[in-house]
Amino acid sequence: MIYRIDARIVAPVHDTEVTDRVEDAVRNLFPDVEFDHVDGEIVGETHSLERFSERLHEQEILDTARREFFKHADDEGFSFSLKKQAAFKGVINFAVGNPDELGDVAVTVTVHEPDVETYIDHVAPPTEDGTPVDFDS
Repeated sequence: MIYRIDARIVAPVHDTEVTDRVEDAVRNLFPDVEFDHVDGEIVGETHSLERFSERLHEQEILDTARREFFKHADDEGFSFSLKKQAAFKGVINFAVGNPDELGDVAVTVTVHEPDVETYIDHVAPPTEDGTPVDFDS
């Protein structure tokens, strides 16, 4: 199956932070991201969430990811926020509740093909007893 998406990643950069380090934090989870610099933030775009999906599997947080994705999904795509501090360490930690002091990383995914639900199933498959369900077998 062909997956075609655009993901926009926005992270605030405070005066106390080094822009390159914030970029590194985002690249830890989205290695193919390309950045534009805007005053006070970095804005990146990528067309793949493969590494992000691998980390979700490694951290065994597929159910959490699915909840976050579907909570903020519509016919066009879905969005979620991540803790910037965790991203520095290459760890996915969804931001819920109050924003972090240094700001959260906001990700907006537009799904062009196939459809939003199918793409979410690809990135964070449903699980049964914590193990991804394989619909193909």
